[in-house]
Parts: sequence; structure tokens; C-alpha cells
Amino acid sequence: MYNLVGDIVIKVDNYTYEIIENYKDGYEDLAFKEKYTDYFYDYDYIIGDWSYGKLRLKGFCDRQNKKCNRINDIKFKDKYLKELCSYECRYFVLKKNK
Repeated sequence: MYNLVGDIVIKVDNYTYEIIENYKDGYEDLAFKEKYTDYFYDYDYIIGDWSYGKLRLKGFCDRQNKKCNRINDIKFKDKYLKELCSYECRYFVLKKNK
């Protein structure tokens, strides 16, 4: 497998995202698009992590986003990955193109 980062653009619904991290080749297009819903429209970032063979998605925001709070502030991404995800799990981070 190759490591997708940077110049790969994902189009889903009316939004486009760029892969900014793809740890252990965590991004799988079909799995992501099956999980993605309109819930994520307001978020600037989406983190997908794998645990027990299942993909989980979580939305995060830039500080400028009105919906940003301590729980979804992208500055706390590393804490989320360390404390709330399986140890050394595969994951990816997508950034919404504006």
C-alpha cells in the first residue's frame, strides 16, 4: 500500500477534503464514504480511526469556527488519538477545503 498524503482530494457530497495524515495507511475510501453523513458538514477536520476492524469518525474544528469547543478543537487531536483511540491504531486526518 502507498501512503496517501497531501495531494489526494476526497470528494463527498458537496465537500472536498485533503488527506493531511494517513498513519499506517488508515484511509480507506469506501469505508470512509459509507460512514460519512451530513453530521460532519460543520467540521473543518475529520479523524478516522480503526479499532477491532471498525472505522470510527470524529469531527474537529479550527479555533475560528463558531462551533469549536474544547472537545472538538483540532489542537487536541493528539490527546484524542492517545487517550480515546486504540493503542497504535491506524488512523487518518482529513482537512476540509474551503
